Amino acid sequence: MKSFALSLICLLWTAQSLFSQNISEKNLQKNIAYLASDKLKGRATGTREERKAAGYIAKQFKKTGLSPKGDNNTYLHGFTFKKSSDPHGNVAENAPQINSQNVVGYLDNQAEYTIVIGAHYDHLGLGHDHNSLEVNPEGKIHNGADDNASGTSGVIELARYFAQNGVKESHNFLFLCFSGEELGLVGSKKYTENPTIDLSKVSFMVNMDMIGRLNDEKRLMVGGVGTAPDFVPTVTGLKGDFLVKLDSAGIGPSDHTSFYLKNIPVLFFFTGQHSDYHKPSDDIEKVNIKGEMAVLDFAVRVIEALDKKPKLSFQETKSNQSDTPSFKVTLGIMPDYVWEGEGVHVDGVTDGRPAARAGMKKGDIIVGLGDFEVKNIRDYMKALAAFKKGDSTTVKVKREKEEKTLPVTFQ
Repeated sequence: MKSFALSLICLLWTAQSLFSQNISEKNLQKNIAYLASDKLKGRATGTREERKAAGYIAKQFKKTGLSPKGDNNTYLHGFTFKKSSDPHGNVAENAPQINSQNVVGYLDNQAEYTIVIGAHYDHLGLGHDHNSLEVNPEGKIHNGADDNASGTSGVIELARYFAQNGVKESHNFLFLCFSGEELGLVGSKKYTENPTIDLSKVSFMVNMDMIGRLNDEKRLMVGGVGTAPDFVPTVTGLKGDFLVKLDSAGIGPSDHTSFYLKNIPVLFFFTGQHSDYHKPSDDIEKVNIKGEMAVLDFAVRVIEALDKKPKLSFQETKSNQSDTPSFKVTLGIMPDYVWEGEGVHVDGVTDGRPAARAGMKKGDIIVGLGDFEVKNIRDYMKALAAFKKGDSTTVKVKREKEEKTLPVTFQ
């Protein structure tokens, strides 16, 4: 009888352990649904709805058992700033001051070093800022389900996972949700300037931005892999059936950049841009929840493998943006940044812009622009830099098995 009882207890303990180790579809669905709901009106930085989102995240951190690691023993890390008046970062002298907050939770494993896991939770609100790609965005709720309720929900879920599974090889965990990312990585910059832990004790930082649109080919970009020697072998060794595109640069268009600039190794998980990017149509119905579960499971395996290593060594990388050519015109397309083939794969075409008027379609592959051959994003950007408003030229695209040359005039 004792033997049977002991066996039963072991079986129940094993079942409970296996259950706790799963990424929860129910939790992800619930968290994204709330953060991307109309009641939060797009979570614009400094708004009442953004504060509601911060309060919700803090509540989830507390429920998970994380310790508060913000200001004055709270989960909130407050900051103030003046919003830029244009896309180039210029701030008007009379610009109003904006009050905002990051959300910070800590899993103390009594270790010397810490792993940071983060994502931004703000978005574009009602489309009043210059960042919307909608033709007439004013007053329309930009729910930002993929950008970045998906990443924020990922942070909340990984907090639950690591708290329940007690991964205690050699690191503590700091979970960070930033605001002000859409206005220039403001929240992550403010945190790294006024951190609540010793950043010299951070082994590496993982950033998740737009991880909710994994496609059928399971294409995933992992950025920052050049910032520590252990990243490439770990990521490639654990990728399984993911079609992973590696980017070595530590500087990119999301919050990991702020940590890289403090000489901290960074990883950036991203499932790619799409035609709903920065538009009101980025809604929860289009999020691939099971795909996000797969991304988070992959992230867990990578983090657990790196958790067993000593503090990672930082490597400086060449910035992909340091020699980016400047250009005054655009076609009005959404490039597929996870595309592995030759040319620029068009993931979306904006109505009323030069590409749409030329007859370009989603799925086209740009292989030439004027006299320029286009083999990758860099070629495409260099080609754009050669044109100005009013210029007319041709764009050469591959569409299924055909090659088409389309006339285009830049606005």
